[in-house]
Amino acid sequence: MSSLIKALMQAGVALALTFGMQVSALAVDFSLVDTQGKTHTLAEEKGKFVVVNFWATWCPPCREEIPELVLFHDKHKTKDAVVWGVSYEKANPAKLTQFIDEQLMSYPVMPMNPAQVPPFGPIRGLPTTVLVAPDGSVARTHLGGITGKTIEGYMQQWCETNPAGKNEKACR
Repeated sequence: MSSLIKALMQAGVALALTFGMQVSALAVDFSLVDTQGKTHTLAEEKGKFVVVNFWATWCPPCREEIPELVLFHDKHKTKDAVVWGVSYEKANPAKLTQFIDEQLMSYPVMPMNPAQVPPFGPIRGLPTTVLVAPDGSVARTHLGGITGKTIEGYMQQWCETNPAGKNEKACR
């Protein structure tokens, strides 16, 4: 794919995210390294929904949604969806690891410097959750706290309204 086409796709996704729209453009494959040293890529999760949750330890709504994300991840990880926590702050690695342990976060947490623009476009506020569909498209972007029930609703909506959903194992 040419760099011009990639740039236009990223700009379109960023523009749609800015206005809180549902997006169906393909997500840019990217990789992040979690606090355990393991690299995670979207390509590895193709066929599942990936809940990419941008958060920070100092953010009260971010902290409030963690138990919901843990329950969601534990319920879905072997079937149809996984959660990735992206710590979007300059955090001391030891303090971040301690926070993850204290919160009993069962999903991978990947530190990301807020000076770095995520592949989905600029983050307007925390928490922000991007739902990547099984086909690699961005199914939904949610600004603010989120619940497992809301995520499941977004998944169901994508499965029912997207032609690709009929062929996806995660939608059955």
